Amino acid sequence: MSHHRTVYVVDRDVEARRSFTAHLGMIGAEAWPFAGGMELLAIVEHLMPACVLLDLDSPPPDGLEVLRELGDQRPDWPVVALSARDEVALAVQAMKLGALDFLVKPVGAAALSAALAPAWDALQRSVEESEVRRSAQERVARLTAREVDISISLLGGRPNKKVAHELGISVRTVEMHRAHIMAKLGVKSLAEAAVLATQAGLIPHSGPAAPDREPSLPFALPPTRNALASGAPRFVARRLSSRTA
Repeated sequence: MSHHRTVYVVDRDVEARRSFTAHLGMIGAEAWPFAGGMELLAIVEHLMPACVLLDLDSPPPDGLEVLRELGDQRPDWPVVALSARDEVALAVQAMKLGALDFLVKPVGAAALSAALAPAWDALQRSVEESEVRRSAQERVARLTAREVDISISLLGGRPNKKVAHELGISVRTVEMHRAHIMAKLGVKSLAEAAVLATQAGLIPHSGPAAPDREPSLPFALPPTRNALASGAPRFVARRLSSRTA
């Protein structure tokens, strides 16, 4: 079963977990049940991307704290918050912490399916974007330290002559490095290189910096997990809803 049809069900009530597992099975999804948020967080580093059903009515650390921590560690995982409390304030708090939706328990199969449909779409987009980012970062990682320095200057809009002067090398050497950079990145122009660097999270999405201005984000080789996480899009709730069975 593909990752985007997997759901981590976090609820302290065993009957609730069984009910959600049955509902998810009816809509062709696979449930991975957890008795509490800390149980999920303890192994989150080893889990594949998936949607999360998170009960907020758990004892300390409460569901909101778990939601906050999950958002810090896995901001690209869509979370549908659950609670038996039909409270607008709680729903707003959950949304502010990154929940994609808020459902009031008990939740029926139809309501659950309706809430998870956009969550799965969002997760699929995130996974695809992460793959593009990973591929771009692998290509950028082929560059040597000198090529990274030259890339930064070239993507900053500096002409070859100025790059040569700043680095104390000849224009011909800059041209040779530029050709090597293009070949290693598999691009044919600086514009394509800028797109690749943006995909890798190394320069802002607005494009290369203006001439004589350093790019606001440096090249980081190799990329870290934190860098990947921080570049991932945060899910923004499109609506506030309370659904019951």
